[in-house]
Amino acid sequence: MERFFRSLKTEWIPNAGYSSLNGLKREVVDYIIGYYNAFRPHDYNGGLTPNKSEYCYQTTS
Repeated sequence: MERFFRSLKTEWIPNAGYSSLNGLKREVVDYIIGYYNAFRPHDYNGGLTPNKSEYCYQTTS
């Protein structure tokens, strides 16, 4: 979890912060669903995204 939050803070959250709580919530969800799980490769998964790693696991089991 610590690595995830570090990535969120360094890759996504702007230095100036957000002007509203709703904007913050929307951006964090977009980061997790739209980028972190779908496009960002992870060394732990052999360079695959979490979505691709999960798909490979499900199709080989």
